[in-house]
Amino acid sequence: MYEVEVKVPADLEAVRARLDDLEAAPIGAVVQEDTYYDAPHRSFSETDEALRIRSERPENDPDETRLTYKGPLVDDASKSREEVETAVGSGEKVDTVLTKLGFEPAATVRKERDRFELEDYTITLDRVDDVGEYVEVETEVASEADLESAREGAFDILERLGLDPDEQLRTSYLELLLEG
Repeated sequence: MYEVEVKVPADLEAVRARLDDLEAAPIGAVVQEDTYYDAPHRSFSETDEALRIRSERPENDPDETRLTYKGPLVDDASKSREEVETAVGSGEKVDTVLTKLGFEPAATVRKERDRFELEDYTITLDRVDDVGEYVEVETEVASEADLESAREGAFDILERLGLDPDEQLRTSYLELLLEG
């Protein structure tokens, strides 16, 4: 599975008004805390990979925890990459397993997210602690052959939201946090 994602800095209230105009369907708000890990056998910052435990608190639902591996970016025009994710019962126990294997927590990124659906895309309005406000447009595709068309669709949605795809950041929230 490949995640196709484009992210731009934005005034979230202006985007929210455009989402209303486009009749995007709200799909809920969540608070996410992502703890990223460094590997003992290679540098994820050098290989452009990521390993994280995500704790997610959806509105009025129990917490969910997932372990995610993100592969290196697969193109120069977006944040598209292979992604493998699975639910886990306990973030604390997965953390214990990882640290016993030599992985070390690198940083935790906390964000408040409001999500919307428009066509086959998820649009997320992010408020990221110590980083800023961003809009992400993303979808998933099964093969690399579908990446370009999905990316072009994401760019189209950005433009319909009054945002410029050329302002896209290919930097992760983790990298933005560590740079700040």
